[in-house]
Amino acid sequence: MAGPDFSIGELARRTGVKVPTIRYYEQIGLIPEPPRTEGNQRRYDRKALDRLGFIAHARSMGFPMPSVKSMLDLSSHPEAPCEDIDALVSGRLAEIDERLARLQRLRAELAAMLKSHHHGTVSECRILEVMHDHDHCATEH
Repeated sequence: MAGPDFSIGELARRTGVKVPTIRYYEQIGLIPEPPRTEGNQRRYDRKALDRLGFIAHARSMGFPMPSVKSMLDLSSHPEAPCEDIDALVSGRLAEIDERLARLQRLRAELAAMLKSHHHGTVSECRILEVMHDHDHCATEH
């Protein structure tokens, strides 16, 4: 093998991806199975390191595995238009926007719970009342 080669442990250290996850990615075809030494040790090249780094970055941004696979497939066609990748990113952005909206509603509900009770005794606690019955919530969260 020409160029640098890495053991699976070195690949894991360089990318922050755990060894079992690297093996899993091989099993599902996200990274090609590498050649092995006479001692049956996997040896990865720079291309595998870069591909695994791409996967790790995409996963850290919350892209689901099918989207990661699609982006990897698309990246092997540099002449293709970007519209499919744009659609994947737009979809992820819409998911994030929806989650932010849900979190804002949840934040408003928690703030309202704190504001609406008088910090008396547990028996008078408005927060517990609301937690026991969702119909007492001010917003849908």
